Amino acid sequence: MSSGSNVTAAIKTDGSLWLWGLNSTGSIGDNTTVAKSSPVQTISGGNNWKQTSVGSNQASAIKTDGTLWLWGTNDNGQLGDNTVTNRSSPVQTVSGGTNWKQVSMSALQFGSSSFTAAIKTDGTLWLWGVNTSGQLGDNTTLSRSSPVQTVSGGTNWKQVSVGNNHTAAIKTDGSLWTWGSGGLGQLGDNTTLSKSSPVQTISGGNNWKKISAGNTFSGAIKTDGTLWLWGYNEHGRLGDNTITSRSSPVQTVSGGTNWRQLTVNGVTISGASAFGIKTDGTLWSWGDNSSGQLGDNTTVSKSSPVQTITGGTNWRQVEGSGMTTGAYRDWE
Repeated sequence: MSSGSNVTAAIKTDGSLWLWGLNSTGSIGDNTTVAKSSPVQTISGGNNWKQTSVGSNQASAIKTDGTLWLWGTNDNGQLGDNTVTNRSSPVQTVSGGTNWKQVSMSALQFGSSSFTAAIKTDGTLWLWGVNTSGQLGDNTTLSRSSPVQTVSGGTNWKQVSVGNNHTAAIKTDGSLWTWGSGGLGQLGDNTTLSKSSPVQTISGGNNWKKISAGNTFSGAIKTDGTLWLWGYNEHGRLGDNTITSRSSPVQTVSGGTNWRQLTVNGVTISGASAFGIKTDGTLWSWGDNSSGQLGDNTTVSKSSPVQTITGGTNWRQVEGSGMTTGAYRDWE
């Protein structure tokens, strides 16, 4: 499952891909521009979808054959097909190929910040779309309508996550790298400077396992199960029981070595939250709660993790887009 600010996508166990939400630019991929309040399949159909990521008004997905498909808003070349033409049905990037492994799209609701990153099975990292803050990592601030590699190059990229105007990625050696907008400390390198090429977080180390980049902040889980966040801290989105922004990683106040999955989000600078699942299957959330997105039956923001009101120990995955949240669990 993947959730943007205006559209949601999910893949079923049978490999079919379903989307719903706003569709004014074709982000549902059903060859129309009519909004859908219940799930529909993309025009491509099929039961060979493996991974999906959606932005605000665009979506992307990888098939089991390794091909990468994108659709929706394309005003900044974020679909990577060497045009700026919106698409209401899936198209491949100009790179084509059958060796795409993971894709991540910016979920910010404003097209001026839309960009895409993807990793191939050969370990190379490619980015395209808006580049005003250097978020493509190619040592320029020129936007691209077709995929380019980061200036670092290399064939050892393992996971990538794109936020508002910054990118974070982990290499196979466990090192964590960030680039793009850094004015609020979201790069975690102990500065508030933007970077147009990858830099390591101040924590360094080769024990990073999972990364999630949001709007002006980021979070990551280490191989020891500890959870770390950094960047802008309005509403307590860093989970350290303060509202003090951090330009280097800090642990949540919950601490612990049993964090398994993390997602951070935000479609506006002020509205952002974080969600995590522990190895015991419990679901936790913190940050902005103005629309009840933390699921604790209140609209009070939280600067430290709280459990959803439903509780339980069978949560498997969580996704959030800023004002809404979705999660699924294993039913017994």
